[in-house]
Amino acid sequence: MARSQPRLWQRLFGTRKPPPIIVVSGLPRSGTSMMMQMLAAGGIEIVTDRLRQADTDNPRGYFEFEPVKALAETDDRSWLDAAHGKAIKIISNLLQYLPADKTYKILFMERNLQEVLASQKRMLEHLDKPVDTADDAAMKAHFTHHLGHVKAWLREQSYMDVLYIRHAEVLNDPHAVAERIQTFLGHPLQVAAMAAEVEPQLYRNRAARH
Repeated sequence: MARSQPRLWQRLFGTRKPPPIIVVSGLPRSGTSMMMQMLAAGGIEIVTDRLRQADTDNPRGYFEFEPVKALAETDDRSWLDAAHGKAIKIISNLLQYLPADKTYKILFMERNLQEVLASQKRMLEHLDKPVDTADDAAMKAHFTHHLGHVKAWLREQSYMDVLYIRHAEVLNDPHAVAERIQTFLGHPLQVAAMAAEVEPQLYRNRAARH
């Protein structure tokens, strides 16, 4: 059994090396859970412990994995050894802690920052936590700076391959996005099933259109 795994990797990825780890990234509330849901429907095994239950803000679930949250705090990365060829959700500020001795295919979600802020506030309200509406401009500036820094850093990482995906594009044409992901990952996916997972009615924090 141990000898068959490399042959499976070779059929899927054309190499005897372990396949890249598929990382779904972006800011919190940028559509990362939706993308994990699509990948699962497409036939990609996902890495999640399901400790964080679905709720009003993410009725289809969060697809999180608890060890990810400790990436910046511990040197233990052994759990990544079981993630080759699978998808795992890692928010953008933790990407820098991924070890360079592995390769990664990163699906980076991008969303209108006003929508991100609105979604984050909505979540805080549901958790009965204080919401500071006066801080919007500062938070938007912070996110803009952070994203610029992360993108510049990603361009320098030879072990990371990145596909940027607009949240609105997923909602407007999920089939086309699913096909792009299939091409990016380099092996067949269940594209129609991926597209069917997208529910535009859950898009509740649209930016104002003028």
